[in-house]
Amino acid sequence: MDELLASYPVAQLKAGDMVEGVVDSVKKHEIWIDLGPHGMGVIFRREAGYESLEEGTTITVSVVEPELDEGYALLSLKRVAKDRGWSEIERLAAEQEIVEVIAYDANRGGLLIELEGIRGFLPVSQLAAEHYPRVSDADKDEILTKLNSLVGQTLKVRILDANRKDNKLIFSEKEAVRDRMQSQLTKLKVGDSVEGVVTGVIDFGAFINVDGIEGLVHISEISWERVEDPRKYVRIGETIKAKIIAIDKDRLSLSIKQLSDDPWVSEIKKFKKNDDVEGKITRITPFGAFVQLSPSVEALVHVSEMSDDEGIDPEQLFKLNETKKFKILEIDSENRKIALSLKGLAAKATKPKKKATKLAAKKQ
Repeated sequence: MDELLASYPVAQLKAGDMVEGVVDSVKKHEIWIDLGPHGMGVIFRREAGYESLEEGTTITVSVVEPELDEGYALLSLKRVAKDRGWSEIERLAAEQEIVEVIAYDANRGGLLIELEGIRGFLPVSQLAAEHYPRVSDADKDEILTKLNSLVGQTLKVRILDANRKDNKLIFSEKEAVRDRMQSQLTKLKVGDSVEGVVTGVIDFGAFINVDGIEGLVHISEISWERVEDPRKYVRIGETIKAKIIAIDKDRLSLSIKQLSDDPWVSEIKKFKKNDDVEGKITRITPFGAFVQLSPSVEALVHVSEMSDDEGIDPEQLFKLNETKKFKILEIDSENRKIALSLKGLAAKATKPKKKATKLAAKKQ
């Protein structure tokens, strides 16, 4: 028998080899495997994973150590599963397949996901529009709250990056919906009226999900009135109608106000050049102050029209929300601009007094 075995030499086991063996015995903390000509091997429970094994079952194992001091090999089932998992993941990545995954945890950077026994990550930036947490960057707690709401949910993703050597696996939900989104975009054009759900409201506007496509209503496009806080006009979860004013790659620029007539056009008819008007100070800047003449008409009094004194400070002259009288210098309807004068009104007020003084002198 020895001569017969010697005539068929068996290659020595090496770390990382995949070999077949038969389960010889299953104990509480270890599983013994008969490797045939390679002798016996052992799998400790921590390397067995969750697979249920029975005596006599033929399995494939990974060699961790070819030979311990006791003479048997140290084996692993986990590593076999991991290698198989990586092989499947590399296939899915190469073929750009869409797969369903479930996040098992979240942190402020994104979602933690396991696929084929391999742990990976779905960054916040790779979430689809409907799941992206549209909150202030400074509000990290709210971002985490929104991400935690996705834990346990089934998500469709594509593999963005798979690197077995670095044990790096990155998912993207955006990539999984890109084809459908591009198909939807081809059906839309500038000028269309669309309906969507508000997914986030921030200082500069509101984000709208239009059938999976992200749209932004800038603060300047929310209302014909001057908008200080978008949250007073729209709220998260609300369904609104808007008009497409631009399409940039995979994002829509939307307008709520352009679905209605511009009240500026009708309100401006009440004003004429040289009229004396009364308005409320809405903004004060180094170059002048903005004055609200009606709900939709705002005008500017330039610093040069405040006083004949050089170096006048608008903040010393005006207070926010106070009401003052002005003279209209110019109305530019094409560019929606109205120029006001404070010193022009003062000059107009003193002019009659000068005439009266001259008239009294003539009578003398």
